[in-house]
Amino acid sequence: MTVFKFDPAKSGLRKTLREYEEIALRYIWDVGDEGAGSGKTWIHVNEQLKDGKSISRASVIFYLNRMVDEGVLGFRDATGKGGHHRIYIPELDERGYQKYIVKTLYKSVAKDFPEATKEAMKEICQ
Repeated sequence: MTVFKFDPAKSGLRKTLREYEEIALRYIWDVGDEGAGSGKTWIHVNEQLKDGKSISRASVIFYLNRMVDEGVLGFRDATGKGGHHRIYIPELDERGYQKYIVKTLYKSVAKDFPEATKEAMKEICQ
């Protein structure tokens, strides 16, 4: 189930992501297959947020888990202080995520507005 909001007035990944979400996703992309837990990701996000903003660790965890559910991120289990922890790893790179957004939007409008979607695509592709 896809759960993102699309804001055409914004640019880049902000069309679908909040500031902290973009920072978290870019961090996971940067660490690559090494992966990162929610704690390190949360610390990085709060260090990068502008204007003294902060975000809760729970918000970061919910976001990372949502990205796992969407297939954008994967995870492996690790044990540590407090038990088992998820180490998040990228399943899609930035280009893959962009394609995922476009496909998701296209499928959604094509489902609800099939004829209008076909007509609009013909106009766009001319």
